[in-house]
Amino acid sequence: MSDQITMYSTPWCGYCRRLKSQLEREGIGFAEVDIEQVPEAAEYVMSVNGGNQTVPTVVVLGPDGAKVAMTNPSLAQVKQAAGI
Repeated sequence: MSDQITMYSTPWCGYCRRLKSQLEREGIGFAEVDIEQVPEAAEYVMSVNGGNQTVPTVVVLGPDGAKVAMTNPSLAQVKQAAGI
């Protein structure tokens, strides 16, 4: 499932750490991308957040195959988008 959920984050982001621990506690796999280390990722995050590097930005490949980008989502929102 880690190919279904991607979290764009930074090491210093408390909201990122919280969501990451919630996903791990639920046993939900995800890929994490540090936008400070991957310039293309920072550009993508800005493109879906009105020019801002807001994290966590989570992209979910939904059950219907559509990508959904969410800014600072709750665990429930991630699970719903992923069809979990």
